[in-house]
Amino acid sequence: MLNKYPLWKSLMVLFIVAIGAIYALPNLYPEDPAVQLSGLRGIETTAATLDTVKSHLDENNISYASVAMENGQVLARFKDTEQQLKARDLLDDNMGEEYSVALNLTPATPAWLASIGGTPMKLGLDLSGGVSFLMEVNMQEAIVKVQKSLVDDFRTGLRGENIRYRTVKQVNDVINIQFRNTEDLANAESYLEKQNRGLLFVSNESNLTLSARMTEQKLKETREYALQQNITIIRNRVNELGVAEPLVQRQGKKHIVIELPGVQDTAKAKEILSATATIEFRLVDTEGDLGAALNGRVPGSSQLLKERNGKPVLLKKRVMLTGDHIIDAGSSFDEYSRPQVNITLDSAGGNKMSSNTKSNIGKPMATVFIEFKPTDRVDAEGNTIFEKVEEVISVATIQARLGKTFRITGAGSQAEAHNLALLLRAGALVAPIQIVEERTVGPTLGAENVQLGFQAIMLGFGLVFLFMLVYYRAFGVVANLALGANLLLIIGIMSMIPGAALTLPGMAGIVLTVGMAVDANVLIFERIREEMRAGKTVQQSIHQGYDAAFSTIIDANITTLIAALILFAIGTGPIKGFAITLSIGILTSMFTAVIGTRTVVNAVWGGKRLDKLSI
Repeated sequence: MLNKYPLWKSLMVLFIVAIGAIYALPNLYPEDPAVQLSGLRGIETTAATLDTVKSHLDENNISYASVAMENGQVLARFKDTEQQLKARDLLDDNMGEEYSVALNLTPATPAWLASIGGTPMKLGLDLSGGVSFLMEVNMQEAIVKVQKSLVDDFRTGLRGENIRYRTVKQVNDVINIQFRNTEDLANAESYLEKQNRGLLFVSNESNLTLSARMTEQKLKETREYALQQNITIIRNRVNELGVAEPLVQRQGKKHIVIELPGVQDTAKAKEILSATATIEFRLVDTEGDLGAALNGRVPGSSQLLKERNGKPVLLKKRVMLTGDHIIDAGSSFDEYSRPQVNITLDSAGGNKMSSNTKSNIGKPMATVFIEFKPTDRVDAEGNTIFEKVEEVISVATIQARLGKTFRITGAGSQAEAHNLALLLRAGALVAPIQIVEERTVGPTLGAENVQLGFQAIMLGFGLVFLFMLVYYRAFGVVANLALGANLLLIIGIMSMIPGAALTLPGMAGIVLTVGMAVDANVLIFERIREEMRAGKTVQQSIHQGYDAAFSTIIDANITTLIAALILFAIGTGPIKGFAITLSIGILTSMFTAVIGTRTVVNAVWGGKRLDKLSI
């Protein structure tokens, strides 16, 4: 029988539209301004923390919608951003350095929707905003790091050339090398000048000293390298956070702007982005006197550090391996259910670790966690002074020769092990950074533009709705139902795709797909009219009208889809936002305009003896 779908096909179409409607539903619930409080470095938020937050807010007459524990964090929701900002400042001042206090925009999705994975559509900063950070790179620390590296390079190079020296020391921004005789001084100057074109060398034969200082060009290159590398590493960290359509770009000579649209866990984002963490592997000084070191008599080749529990450990200053050689890291549990970090090194790092552990089997090796924390002090150039914090996270005996892959324990909780793995995997920052400004971002193009974008969609939809209703009558109603279903499916799919974000240009893509969807229906309906004018029966006209228009619709939409995919592949930011909605809209419009309308038409007019058709 012509124009009759089996029941299963009709139910399948209804099921797809219903799924789209369900996952589009969370977008009806607005986001609440919130302040998120989470523990740092193993500190857990408890019921006592929750009560403390409530008491601080109540004592300062800050009104809130709710304060509750969610996913191991304290989340305080507010009715407006004014109260949110007041609460953030208050809690930041009173909760201490053990907690991270961050701004957030929290969805108000009902629990039953959230339980089936229903989440609001992710919006770009030009629509709903998110969190913006302005970060400052400590250029002085980057220069100091390069100078320390030069000290090690000088020692290694001179040993390799069999040039004897007394000492290699860094004094402020100058590296001084002391020699025993003028011959070694001359040989060293000739060798080091060839190897280090960006340095200025000055020799002093009277005291047998060779001084090296970085040239202005070398300083400029170092600062530029530090900024660019930090941008690259931050992008890697942002990717690890899974933020859709992030923006990471430089601002001036030492600042980086980071915009995270629709970010949910801003506390984690804040902690991960600002962390300047790396690790070093050193041998424990088993020959040194720990008691004497505790009394201030630390050997010149050793350093006194502490484990997390406060236990002192005497380590050799010589570093076996740094975190710069780490190419991958992940967290898991060992055979005793303790959190561990699994590390993979590059070839050079694997060789270093192999040679260092080969000759030290049976000796204890310490894993040192290093991070830089900003202080309230600034240097002469106005840069924030960072404090270097070193902590021994594990001491283990080297049981066998290690290679490119190994594991470390003692990182703390599973969450800390996960964050450490993330930081090591993304790369250690070349220079410390500090968040100098944090804010929630509203529509960057203005609320008026957002409103106009929404009005454009509604106006386009309404005019098309009216035209189809007047021109095609009953079949126009079918086309309008398909348009509504198409809009639901676009929103539902955008809500389900993790990396998709709706931007203002994306709204233009939705308007365009409305026109493309109705264009397909116009082709079908006009073909049906042509078949009826040719004297075909109503059922034959419907059947052949859909069949004849199908290939034309497919060709037109496929060519447009190819262009949209190219835009998505090579475009960035707003262009990608437009390409995403256009691609999804093309696919959903083909489904609703061809299969969806055919299902309704078959259900209403199919299989019946009709003399005329309302089209």
